[in-house]
Amino acid sequence: MNKTATLTIEDKTYTLPVVEGSEGEKALDISTLRQQSGYITLDDGYGNTGSCKSKITFIDGEKGILRYRGIPIEELAEKSSFIETAYLIIYGELPNRKQLQRFSDLLTKCENLHEDMKYHFEGFPSTGHPMAILSSMINATSCFYPEVMKGYDPATFDLMAARLISQVRTIAAFAYRKAHGLPIIYPKPSYKYTANFLHMMFSEPYQDYELQPEVVWALDLIFLLHADHEQNCSTATVRFVASSRANLFASAAAGVCALWGPLHGGANQAVIEMLQQIHDSGDDGRKFIEMAKDKSSGKRLMGFGHRVYKNYDPRAKIIKARCDQLLKALKLNDPLLDIAKRLEEAALSDPYFIERKLYPNVDFYSGIIMRAIGIPIEMFTVIFAIGRMPGWIANYKEIMESGDSRIYRPRQIYVGPTVRPYMPLKNRP
Repeated sequence: MNKTATLTIEDKTYTLPVVEGSEGEKALDISTLRQQSGYITLDDGYGNTGSCKSKITFIDGEKGILRYRGIPIEELAEKSSFIETAYLIIYGELPNRKQLQRFSDLLTKCENLHEDMKYHFEGFPSTGHPMAILSSMINATSCFYPEVMKGYDPATFDLMAARLISQVRTIAAFAYRKAHGLPIIYPKPSYKYTANFLHMMFSEPYQDYELQPEVVWALDLIFLLHADHEQNCSTATVRFVASSRANLFASAAAGVCALWGPLHGGANQAVIEMLQQIHDSGDDGRKFIEMAKDKSSGKRLMGFGHRVYKNYDPRAKIIKARCDQLLKALKLNDPLLDIAKRLEEAALSDPYFIERKLYPNVDFYSGIIMRAIGIPIEMFTVIFAIGRMPGWIANYKEIMESGDSRIYRPRQIYVGPTVRPYMPLKNRP
């Protein structure tokens, strides 16, 4: 028997279907509420509103659970790679050997940009932010592939998805080189995905970047841990744009713009900026910790706590171990990293932080790893975008393949002036 709920408004009762997900999540289906009663619901920020049904990612914030297509993030981080995980997220199942090889071959085939794209890079000033360049160039790239403009086509989707995943790192690396006045480094077909990105970022025309296994391994993990995260701001934006039947590249470019915001993709950048401010003040972290516990100080620990996870962010547990391994292997002497370790120790042992569940989150550790690798701070959010691309593509695909998908069109509660006459210019004060 189907479950229902009743809602009483002004002595009238309405029956609402109860929807239950595969993990036991429950929701009230209010899709006909306005039609029946004239009422809508108001949920500022959509914190309690389910915008879709999805088969991609499951999160339980209270228990600290994250699963891609049902597989725990802990298992994927230990046993998988970013590219294998990207395939899982987009297509719903782990690839067999033949499927993985075909997917990898497609990524290699698509890694180079059209040569005319170089002229687009020349049009940006050296001060242009890499995220602005990334969103612009993703849109510009679609102009070179007419089949993209036709919208979703199952016959060409595999190629379009591979092209976007592969070229986003090429665009990102070219944007970095452009901003620093460095010559463009082309991808190497013999390198795997993450190694190739590091090569394009840091190699010189006559001297290849030395690929240290610990560095490649750590960056690949960052990509994997960011590959999808349910209906966050940027993913919801991709679905919103896709619902209008915009093409894949336009939808992904919109996701980049949403991710750019400091409240979303800029969190790991904020961590490093906080560490730099602590260091510049002459503090080793101890004073800042005490100020962070004083609400009147205005100081806030960046990279601690999470809106969704009321427990420890499961990604943080994984990336912490990789972070420790990387720093040990690189033998870095960096005062900012020393401060970070002190903040982490305080958060994990101080009752103030433990009681409030202000544990370090994935942004705290990813920022430290990227600094250790040598990735400049303005590229942090770009790295996030590269990692999140499989999730955006999967959500785009889910929208397009849904038989009952409608264009997103939220309602609002109007609180502006009521009806009033037009006042001629001469009569206005």
